[in-house]
Amino acid sequence: MSRVIAAAFATALVAAVIPTAASAGCYSCYQPQPCCYQQQYVQQVVPPQYRTVQETVMVSPGRVRAYRTPPRFRTVMVPKTVMVSPGGVHYERTAPQYAVQERVEMVAPARAYYAPVAPRCATCGY
Repeated sequence: MSRVIAAAFATALVAAVIPTAASAGCYSCYQPQPCCYQQQYVQQVVPPQYRTVQETVMVSPGRVRAYRTPPRFRTVMVPKTVMVSPGGVHYERTAPQYAVQERVEMVAPARAYYAPVAPRCATCGY
C-alpha cells in the first residue's frame, strides 16, 4: 500500500513541476487583446463654474423729517407786541441711498464623466 501512495505522490509532484503550455510561453494560442473586446475609458473631471453677479441694494431708505419753527414776535411799541412771522413746519427730504454689491454664485457644480480613450495603435486599436 505504501508503494501506491508513493506513486501517487510522485505523480502529483511531477505534474506540478512540469510547465504547462500556457506557462511555457505558447504564443500561438489565441488570446484576444484587451482592446478588441472592450472600449477603454478615462475619467474626466470638470471643475465647478462660477460667475460674479452685481446687484443694486438699498443702503438706507429715503425719509422725510419735519422741523417745527415757532412764531416770532416783536414789540413795536411799548404796550403792543405783534407777530412778525407765523409758526410753521419745515420738511427736509433725504433721498434713498443705493450701492452696488457683488456676489459669486455657482452656475454648474463639479461633475465627472467617462470619455473614450483615442486608440494608439492602428492595427489593434489599442
